[in-house]
Amino acid sequence: MEVSLRPVTKENYEQVCELDVTKEQISYVACNMWSLVEARYNDGYETRAIYVKEEPVGFFMWVQESNVRISIWRFMVDKKHQQKSIGRVALNLALAEIKKVSDLQEIEICYNPKNPVAKDFYASFGFFEVGMDEDDEDMLAVIKL
Repeated sequence: MEVSLRPVTKENYEQVCELDVTKEQISYVACNMWSLVEARYNDGYETRAIYVKEEPVGFFMWVQESNVRISIWRFMVDKKHQQKSIGRVALNLALAEIKKVSDLQEIEICYNPKNPVAKDFYASFGFFEVGMDEDDEDMLAVIKL
């Protein structure tokens, strides 16, 4: 399967905004359109479209929170393309790209602790849970480099 990460541009942002998750996942995932607005008006936000061949099928956004920490804020695969290992391949690609940042010591991700898939999925990449975030809403998990 040809999975790649590509910048979100004026040529593909509308397709990225049209991507959606299942009804059951809506409460776990922020809107791609809102994420692109956030990225446009805040420094240090990186966005990537997840492609299979020439079709955008998902979205990532990560934020450099400090010189030593990057946080993955958004990660989704469109409902029509789930259960095909695209997310697993895409997360590997994103982590490889993120790890190229010099002086990086930690990659973090947050997820709803009620999400039945998230904990095991992220743990399989080396993320380990460190507790709830400061708002006590999401579980925080990290990879130490």
